[in-house]
Amino acid sequence: MNTTPPQQRRSPSATLTGHIDPVYSVAFSPDGTTLATSSHDGTVRLWDVACRQSVAILTGHIDCVFSVAFSPDGTTLATGSRDDAVRLWDVAGRQSVATLIGHTSAVTSVAFSPDGTTLATGSRDKSVKLWDVAGREIIATLTDHTGVIESVAFSPDGETLATGSADKSVKLWDVAGREIIATLTGHTGDVWSVAFSPDGETLATSSSDGTVRLWDVAGRHAVAPLTGYTAGLFSVAFSPDGTTLANGSFNGTVQLWDVAGRETIATLIDHTDWVTSVAFSPDGTTLATSSSDDSVKLWPTR
Repeated sequence: MNTTPPQQRRSPSATLTGHIDPVYSVAFSPDGTTLATSSHDGTVRLWDVACRQSVAILTGHIDCVFSVAFSPDGTTLATGSRDDAVRLWDVAGRQSVATLIGHTSAVTSVAFSPDGTTLATGSRDKSVKLWDVAGREIIATLTDHTGVIESVAFSPDGETLATGSADKSVKLWDVAGREIIATLTGHTGDVWSVAFSPDGETLATSSSDGTVRLWDVAGRHAVAPLTGYTAGLFSVAFSPDGTTLANGSFNGTVQLWDVAGRETIATLIDHTDWVTSVAFSPDGTTLATSSSDDSVKLWPTR
């Protein structure tokens, strides 16, 4: 039985349909006007956020697409697929401009560095690769995890990369030195998602163990587990001002947390299957969520 107080429940402002299979990832463009989504159906869609309409379908991958990320200037979209490839797309031209080959298994996560010059990709081959975006070539391969890489994220200053893995650990890497600076342990299940706070001081991680953990990045230690779920957690994201944390669950719900108080402030209930990805709009007023129910939903955050 759901015991969430009625006053804490919120309804979506829009449901975006068009994908014919589970939707795995959502990402807002830097200006907030466009939403990118990727799906098991092998396509990527671009949506006009204001009109709530699909404006482009990007095809080229030959298997499901697990992850999408916009470059900081919004001109390029990166995607990772079960076809082992990473693709770069020209957003305005709505066409693929490069295919990056190097991983030997599915690419599960993609993330641009804050300056847009480097792309990090995580894979089921248990490696993380750093790519020179302009040269479209591998500049480093990071190998220390013993399980599938589920998520990668750059710190806001671009100096640190966080990676989450099925080996139940989180690793922090010095990007310039290409070396591990910390291994964070405590989760008892796969680490599905990692996200830095906007000030870079805190890392949030979510796991199949049903918890979100907050970590002090400088101190390399856990500061709080956020608990209350009986189901695993797929995804986690900070609001642009860092005061709110969103996470999506295997049970189809999304929770919003007050970061300072470490308590739930709202539960979003409308998806009918796993919530696979969450992303705040740049202005923080909207949360986008994707699900195995084949839909994407937009939620007001205030």
